[in-house]
Amino acid sequence: MEESKRSILFAAGGTGGHVYPAIAIADAIRALRPGYTIHFVGTKEKMEWTTVPKAGYEISSIWISGFHRKITLRNLLFPIKLITSLIQSASIIKKRKPDALVACGGFVAGPVGYVAAKKSIPLYLQEQNSFPGVTNRLLSKFAQRIFTAFPQAEQYFERADKIELSGNPVRSTLMNLNTEHAKKVWDFTNDKPVLLILGGSLGAKSINLAMLSHLTNLHDEQGLNIIWQCGKQYEDYLISRIQLEDFPNLRLKPYLENMEDAYAAADLIISRAGASSCSELMVTGKPSVLVPSQNVAGDHQTQNARSMVDEGAAALLPDNQVMDELSNTIEGLIHNQTKLSEMSKKALSLGKPNAAKHIAERIINDIEKN
Repeated sequence: MEESKRSILFAAGGTGGHVYPAIAIADAIRALRPGYTIHFVGTKEKMEWTTVPKAGYEISSIWISGFHRKITLRNLLFPIKLITSLIQSASIIKKRKPDALVACGGFVAGPVGYVAAKKSIPLYLQEQNSFPGVTNRLLSKFAQRIFTAFPQAEQYFERADKIELSGNPVRSTLMNLNTEHAKKVWDFTNDKPVLLILGGSLGAKSINLAMLSHLTNLHDEQGLNIIWQCGKQYEDYLISRIQLEDFPNLRLKPYLENMEDAYAAADLIISRAGASSCSELMVTGKPSVLVPSQNVAGDHQTQNARSMVDEGAAALLPDNQVMDELSNTIEGLIHNQTKLSEMSKKALSLGKPNAAKHIAERIINDIEKN
């Protein structure tokens, strides 16, 4: 079949941890096969609805949402949403006629992946975490290949023969960082270290509250430039409690559109330990303090963090200690250039910058063989 006739469908949604790896794989496929048609499936309520078009891809929506573990009225709608989403998925697949479906997690991938499998469309899974999500575990029995980032994930899949340890795909824009340009973008001078706070695409409550408590120390006493990604749901609360004019070296943002400039400017990063965040820290070689979230299945963020901390690529700050220890932890690292350099080298040694290209090549080879 001609390259221009090939079509690949991506299903990923909910958080950046699912969406950005999908975009990275799509970018790699587009670079290798510009004639391929690439289309995404997501939901209108989540970040993919704006993030995917900004990356240059079309996206269709289905109505699915997650099932809440607590008893709620919203769960009564779940069966209706699921049936509707299966019908919508079938319609999208009929229209797009994909040669493959790439599912990168999130509840949106469930209906699309199931319909694709039933229609004998090759299904590829990309699992970011050491403890796989429910959707990928359910879809794994249908998968042609399962691309993982951590060896610990293998034990949770029935089809070990389908697993390839590839690493997590990261955005291509993170591969060539320009620190001088980035500091101009953020209007920072070179005489102060830059601290970057990342709470994930949704923000992190414990980190935000600790930053609020320690902001004066970090900004005034330690003399830091600060980029603080707080999450949209926390923005109004924080703005109501911070006199921004008193903190000229603070850049408070609900969400970072230009992640490459944030990474490039940073001397030290405080971050959750989501799989995508860890992979980006390794590929960019950025020293970090990881604060694993406790509200995740299988405590996989702690496992993710340990894989970096044990190699000397990051420091660990438990979530229940972040309020008390944030300033001291930062002060002990951000002015220690020798330590930061060692952490950077270790992080780079762990990174898999070619993960997206490897996955793209495997998918393309399978498609073109068939």
